[in-house]
Amino acid sequence: MLNNTNKQYGNVSVSFHWLSAILVVGMFILGWWMLTLTYYDEWYRLGPWWHKSIGIALFVLTVLRLFWKQVNPSPAIEGTPLEQKGAKLGHGVLYTLLFVVMISGYLISTADGSSISVFDWFDVPGYPLGIENQEDIAGIVHWYAALTLMILAAGHALMAVKPHVINKDNTLRKMFYKT
Repeated sequence: MLNNTNKQYGNVSVSFHWLSAILVVGMFILGWWMLTLTYYDEWYRLGPWWHKSIGIALFVLTVLRLFWKQVNPSPAIEGTPLEQKGAKLGHGVLYTLLFVVMISGYLISTADGSSISVFDWFDVPGYPLGIENQEDIAGIVHWYAALTLMILAAGHALMAVKPHVINKDNTLRKMFYKT
């Protein structure tokens, strides 16, 4: 089942969701770990290379995911009207933070006009905005947006478990593969 139905997410949507979740958590862990690296550590240059490459890939994945959502509507949200509004708002905030993290990461990496090599397959050109201290400002935004994203992602996970355990509805089951 590739497409969504009115009761279940299709395998494409489920794949987008879980791949995004794994990449976002992995990127946060990698980014946090990179803060501990010293100049002479072999990962000092390799860690950012992976982080930037995966970040660009995640950006493309997220754009494709949003396109898929537009052409393949989601199942109805279960719960009270307040829970339904909260779910829509929460998803909107998660997507917004995800784009803030990715765009600020791009602005860090390209502040000096450098392009970003994506797995050494191709380069994404730099676009320096000419903002004084662009790299530092974007770095602060990147860190706090990523930290907020992780906190809200944890809340998102808890809010998926609550209806499953307490309300006994299908909210959580909708996000697993069906054959």
